[in-house]
Amino acid sequence: MRVGLIAGDPGHPVLAATAALLVERGHEVRAVAPTGLAGALADVYLLKARTPGALALARDLEGRGVPVVNSAAATELCQDRVRMADLARSAGLPFAATVDAGLLGELTAPGDPFVVKSRHSRRHDLVARVDGPARLRELAEHWAEEPVVTQPFVPGTGWDQKLWVIDGQVFAARRRSELASGPGEPGRSADWEPSAERAGLALRVGEVFGLDVYGVDLLDGPAEPVIVDVNAFPGVRGRPGAPEALAALALRVAAARGDAEQGTADRVAVGPVAVE
Repeated sequence: MRVGLIAGDPGHPVLAATAALLVERGHEVRAVAPTGLAGALADVYLLKARTPGALALARDLEGRGVPVVNSAAATELCQDRVRMADLARSAGLPFAATVDAGLLGELTAPGDPFVVKSRHSRRHDLVARVDGPARLRELAEHWAEEPVVTQPFVPGTGWDQKLWVIDGQVFAARRRSELASGPGEPGRSADWEPSAERAGLALRVGEVFGLDVYGVDLLDGPAEPVIVDVNAFPGVRGRPGAPEALAALALRVAAARGDAEQGTADRVAVGPVAVE
């Protein structure tokens, strides 16, 4: 099988480990710059990059009948936090109330703490807690023209619950929230085993969004878990078994495409059957 990696950084740990596994098993892996193709088409492409060029390339490949994981449409949907929240809530998922707030420079601070995020999800985007006008003015010094959304601040336990799904396999960890107050090093991770209910919630997200490789960020709400973000093709760093699951997914999708093409070829070869 030939597997293409559409990634800004093909050396990312999960991609590098997946590529090594595939090559070890006799498959060909080729990194593809998000700006274009060269050489023969692969049997399947893994879409890690989310730049406009990468999405355009993915759509072109899909137009040629080549499978891309995740699809360009599903990947693009997860970049717009307004569309993301609307779809999730319409499907009955417990997604945080998300408001399109226009430009950050036009925001005013209500009485209660809230979270402000870039409307368009990307690397190094804005995610910050706002406790009052002073914090909002501080953010506006650098982000005044940034389109943003707001979400209620959920105190929870101070730990983000990170669930990553690869082809139906759930991986998880807890990460100390950078928005939490009190003791604890922001960004510190700890092993965590989600309940069956929370793992099932993560799997449901994939069904709703049409994703095969994705991440779900959960917080403990007052009555139930609250989803605060969905990410297409996250890093899944340091999770044993993740590269194996990704390699198996790539081969399964490529094999399914091959079976479909063979079935079409067989039908063409046989031709119509005359009925007397």
